[in-house]
Amino acid sequence: MAIRHWPQTEQPRFKLLNNGPHSLSDAELIAIFMGSGYSGHSAVDMARDMLARAQGLRPLLEQDRKTLMKTKGLGEAKWVLLQAALELGRRFLEAEVRARPALSNPDKTKTYVKAWLCRYPHEVFACLFLDNRHRIINSEILFTGTIDGASVYPREVVKRCLELNAAAIIFAHNHPSGIAEPSQADRQITIKLTQALALLDVRVLDHLVVGDKLVTSMAERGLM
Repeated sequence: MAIRHWPQTEQPRFKLLNNGPHSLSDAELIAIFMGSGYSGHSAVDMARDMLARAQGLRPLLEQDRKTLMKTKGLGEAKWVLLQAALELGRRFLEAEVRARPALSNPDKTKTYVKAWLCRYPHEVFACLFLDNRHRIINSEILFTGTIDGASVYPREVVKRCLELNAAAIIFAHNHPSGIAEPSQADRQITIKLTQALALLDVRVLDHLVVGDKLVTSMAERGLM
């Protein structure tokens, strides 16, 4: 049955307008972006099927275009809507982090970095370049590696700090294994980068390691 034929109080749009977005299930939120399903299946039915096949919301949103579009009733236009929604969420988190000094809002910084980096199937190394009040000037992925690691070159980090006139920096990288435990190599590259940047009076404030569920702060762990 099409959603428009449901009792009004059960329709996702009505629930969102009257009870807020938190009152909707994952399937109902996706259904709002889908707009419609296909013959015999409402947008909510379709969303539930998608979530079941992907085994959860995050795996669903991380699917590539080719895989996601194998879903019956899901064409390119709906795939575009989902990607736009995902990117809006990431940009919202980034805007929150940029609005305040990174060190005064560490939990938001971790949330932003996790949303940004955890979707990569290979290891990437990112930098959050900060001004002298520890506000973000720019956030960039500087190095991309394989599933086993990334090659990080201190000279490139130094060069970018000079270009952006950064006074401080936060490093972040993901572990495709899903385990947010800093390795010995992570500690070594942090020391190497810290020493190189000290010559420019650029402070290294933290190195965040992103896993599937957790983000580990090397500074909080006393590893730098």
